[in-house]
Amino acid sequence: MNWYLAKIVYQIICGEGNHKAQFDEQLRLIEAGHENEALLKAQEIGKREQESFYNVHERLVQWKFINISELYKITALIDGAELYSRIEELDNAELYKELVHKKADHLRKNTTHKFLQLL
Repeated sequence: MNWYLAKIVYQIICGEGNHKAQFDEQLRLIEAGHENEALLKAQEIGKREQESFYNVHERLVQWKFINISELYKITALIDGAELYSRIEELDNAELYKELVHKKADHLRKNTTHKFLQLL
């Protein structure tokens, strides 16, 4: 068996969809014998995990599976290996850096709690 990294893409639609388009890109590990099997498994996950619910404002929110946009075979687990990269182009660099620091701080403060939940 082989390991693959699949990018599953969902569109998030709130209400009638009269808002800026939103997409969720999820990286998932897939175990499969070959590439075609990995692609089919990733597509099954994407379809199975579509969902609809009502938010706190009683508006329908839909996560619609779009497709698998990327699939990579993982040939070896190497410490520090790059698994994914995406370049962001933003108007406000300082705001983006502030968000990254806040997320990192949150991770640092909650790491022990996450480990305890897994036990």
